[in-house]
Amino acid sequence: MTLVDNAVYVDGKRLHSPETLEETFDLTRETGGMAWIGLYRPDDIELLAVAEEFGLNLLIVEDALAGHQRSKLEQYGDQLFVVLRPARYLDDVERVEIGELHLFVGPNFVVTVRHAESPDLARVRTRMEREHDLLSLGPQAVLYAILDQVVDEYAPVSAGLENDIDEIEDQLFGGDGEVSRRIYELSREVIGCQRAISPLETVVGELQRNPEKYDVPPELKDRLGDVLDHVLRLIDRITAYRSLLDNALSLSSTLASNRLAETSIAQNEQTKKISAWAAILFAPTLVGTVYGMNFKNMPELDWPLGYPMALALMVVLGILLYAAFKRNNWL
Repeated sequence: MTLVDNAVYVDGKRLHSPETLEETFDLTRETGGMAWIGLYRPDDIELLAVAEEFGLNLLIVEDALAGHQRSKLEQYGDQLFVVLRPARYLDDVERVEIGELHLFVGPNFVVTVRHAESPDLARVRTRMEREHDLLSLGPQAVLYAILDQVVDEYAPVSAGLENDIDEIEDQLFGGDGEVSRRIYELSREVIGCQRAISPLETVVGELQRNPEKYDVPPELKDRLGDVLDHVLRLIDRITAYRSLLDNALSLSSTLASNRLAETSIAQNEQTKKISAWAAILFAPTLVGTVYGMNFKNMPELDWPLGYPMALALMVVLGILLYAAFKRNNWL
């Protein structure tokens, strides 16, 4: 089994570290303590074994096996099923990774099923084992600590997204051709964060407002209120990021349209100049072509000034055409 940690606590102190779930179940019953079991990406058979050992509600197990769920809090009798969507920011690729964490909370046990690298539940366990008074409050105290850790780990995610958005603003006015794609990718990440964080307002709010319903000790009410404040601030920031990216995408489209229009205008100006010079050169070319046909009877062929006259005609036509095009701003 992908068992990360397994312990039995009595009065907030770790008394046993069983090697098997069967032993954990027996020790929990004998000591009257609380079992805290951490699993990492278990398969269906392993999860069903845990469910059987601790008598988990079948509806909870079905939800856990289905996976890919939104953050939520559900109560089945004396058991709670909590789904959280933790996140971490990957600096090397500048991307947000959204994970999934399932918590089974009973009267005398907490089972965590982690499907991603975050959150750092070892850090939560270390903190709780130092704060015996807090841990002695039971499974709901562990639930609070995990919620607190998940929300705290969104802070570097928020900072990473803010830096990426600042870079987008620089790229927008720098003429970067890939900026629209980057804005779209960032928008997807922000929407993913928004979907993960927004339900936490309901999850934490329910625990904080209805402690009797969820067997939450009074000592945890203020702590949950602090977590809720952090969640609300995160929701406001993520909402602001989404609005900024929407505006950035609109601005990117506008700038791209303007650049396209400027390019089209420049091309039209070049076309006009080429057409004008072609017309100017066409007039003497036409005269020269006619006089180059070498017919015997041609106008002014025997006139001594015929040749200079033909040249003068070419020059005059060219000058007239140049003046006409210049007046109309084609040249």
